[in-house]
Amino acid sequence: MTFPQGDPWGAPTPPPEPGTPGSPVPSAIGPVIVEIAEIQVTSTVVRTPVGDLPLAGSRWQVSDHWISQRRTPTWAKIVAFVAICPTGFLSLLLLLVKETVPQGTMHVTVTSGQHQYVARITLHHEDDVASINQQVNYVRSLAAL
Repeated sequence: MTFPQGDPWGAPTPPPEPGTPGSPVPSAIGPVIVEIAEIQVTSTVVRTPVGDLPLAGSRWQVSDHWISQRRTPTWAKIVAFVAICPTGFLSLLLLLVKETVPQGTMHVTVTSGQHQYVARITLHHEDDVASINQQVNYVRSLAAL
């Protein structure tokens, strides 16, 4: 036995208006061209966790909130500790070895009409910043068609 969606004992809910997030898109959706975090882009639609938005005329913004920190790598700490007795404290110079570690997030905002969605992406490498910017620039060119 199947039940209709919504409250079965209450008044029937009207179908959502076309073009609102969560409403079915009338045209064929097609395969995913680009995926940026949880945002999927097809040739006509931007899929977000809160609903589908039309790709045509959508606006995209990227803002990065990240910093680079310099830390002593774990391998240097372990080798310095293990080799402290045989080298007579010379191994402690390994603690001067530093590596650059990026920390932070990037925010990708897609706006279509009155609807907006923000994806927050955690950065693990400095190359992630350039990669995400390239993906968003490609989607901007698709949205302008």
